[in-house]
Amino acid sequence: MQNKIRPIAICVFRNEDKILVFEAYDPAKKQTYYRPLGGGIEFGEYSEDTVRREIKEELGGEIANLHYLGTLENIYISNDDPGHQIVQVYDGRLVNSGLYDQAQMSATEADGSQFKVLWKRLDEFNPQSPLYPDGLMEMLTLRPERRSRV
Repeated sequence: MQNKIRPIAICVFRNEDKILVFEAYDPAKKQTYYRPLGGGIEFGEYSEDTVRREIKEELGGEIANLHYLGTLENIYISNDDPGHQIVQVYDGRLVNSGLYDQAQMSATEADGSQFKVLWKRLDEFNPQSPLYPDGLMEMLTLRPERRSRV
């Protein structure tokens, strides 16, 4: 357990009524959950650069039209461990338009581990299959102006 606030940056990629998320499982809660791609902001790194670096590392992709949406604060329990994040949220477009045609794909962490990434409709998220961080759904539904793909 660490008692530190972790700054992260994520990017929402929209494909009509879907967004690109990774799927994870919390065994303590026995729950599958989802979050847009992104990761930890490194010391001396702007959050916009974090998003670009993470997408390059995880999908091998580039981002166009990166647009800042806002900041969320996320206090949570995952795998029975408490966490606290400050989340910089962006909206963007994947330069590789072929990624919009793949229903699901595999992404790679910096340590080489693989994880599942998929396009999910906003109405598919619910308390049993939540979208994190808390507040993101409200942020996305209040800002519907950027729904179109490519």
